[in-house]
Amino acid sequence: MQKKTYLSCIGIFWILLAGRAQQHSRADLLIKNAKVLTITNGLLENTDVLVRDGIIRQIGSDINVPGQVPTIDASGKYLMPGIIDAHSHLALEVINESSSPITAEVRMRDVVDPFDVGIYRALAGGTTVSHAMHGSANAIGGQNVTLKHRYGTRDPENLVMKDAPRTIKFALGENPTRVHGRGKNLQPRSRMGVEAVIRNGFEEALQYKKAWEEWHESEENKEKLMVPPVYNSRLETLVDILEGEIIIHCHSYRADEIYMLIQVCREYGIDKIVFSHVNEGFKVAPELAKYTMGASVFADWWAYKFEVYYSTAYNAAILTKNGVITSINSDSAELIRHLYHEAAKTQRYGELTDEEALALITINPARQLGIDHLVGSIEVGKQADLVLFDGHPLSIYAVPQMTWIDGVKYFDRENDAADQRLKVNAEESLEPIYLHTEHHNCMRDVDFYFTGFGRNLFQHSH
Repeated sequence: MQKKTYLSCIGIFWILLAGRAQQHSRADLLIKNAKVLTITNGLLENTDVLVRDGIIRQIGSDINVPGQVPTIDASGKYLMPGIIDAHSHLALEVINESSSPITAEVRMRDVVDPFDVGIYRALAGGTTVSHAMHGSANAIGGQNVTLKHRYGTRDPENLVMKDAPRTIKFALGENPTRVHGRGKNLQPRSRMGVEAVIRNGFEEALQYKKAWEEWHESEENKEKLMVPPVYNSRLETLVDILEGEIIIHCHSYRADEIYMLIQVCREYGIDKIVFSHVNEGFKVAPELAKYTMGASVFADWWAYKFEVYYSTAYNAAILTKNGVITSINSDSAELIRHLYHEAAKTQRYGELTDEEALALITINPARQLGIDHLVGSIEVGKQADLVLFDGHPLSIYAVPQMTWIDGVKYFDRENDAADQRLKVNAEESLEPIYLHTEHHNCMRDVDFYFTGFGRNLFQHSH
């Protein structure tokens, strides 16, 4: 009897799990009579959007489909593409592999936490895609991962946007110099040292690539070399950067450093680079427009440490007007819920149009992540990542009502339960003193080096 009960419980468990897995498939959907903010084709009044198998198939008026397709009457409401955050640490907990100035071999994809309730909160703010990044403790950090917010899965691979290109985190300035220079008395201790670390990494990667090419050539010519070069995943990744297979996303603040890395990338033939934060980007806007994939900025954060003391709330507008592909990012599990408010600030500071402001959180970050052919606008053939607002999303009074990914609804303001956690996070029960972090998530888990306890322990161990 007990055995039968146990088997029944197992059966119920797998049925529930299968039901949850189905939730993350592509779906059909018809949204009728919406004010559609296409981003790339203006505002369409009283318009229907038909989704089949997770893909936008038709945009027009009076679209009729069989009754079994879920239909939403969006009369008086605004439909826009899902918001995209190009710089986030959502669903990650320990994000800085601060053991070396270069840690290109580590991957954020391997440590995604699908239970993070922040994913659901992001959906409640209309954000459907985030770029989950390594921290900024390293001149060359780990590989990032682009996530679709398919909340409810227990398999982290279901969150990964598998058709997104590979990306990697670089960092300039105070963070790597503080961690390695001040913290461990290693290069880089200065801004020049950061450049040297990056250059040395690229040079070592070129030597590694040449060694493998010579070995393959000797094999083809039947020459007998004793052994092939030793495989090195760090150098393999750097070679992929040099060959244009990986997009660099670089933490940066000061104009001199931004210009420095532009010059280094030009020297090595690298053009796939996006600068993040970019508080002094307005000083080098022509160079950013000409040589990079753009700048992902804060709307109005600065002066939280000395190197980012000088900035302006007009930054995004200046960059946009100078032809820079510009996005606004969160770097925060809280701000990711309010990116439409951050975009709206650019109309107060710089008088951007509705289309220009909304592009900062949709098609532009999609371009920076290499996914603009898939998401970022409402167009036939694109994936149905959508969010429905009760008012214009650039209004301070607008509130997201529903959010879909691939046509599947993941957020419903009216019908969702009050507590959407999949499990309780143990960290929430700890005293706040143990959760101290830097102002931004980029430096999470490295403050150890700058406390009295951490410094003393490190000195004694050496």
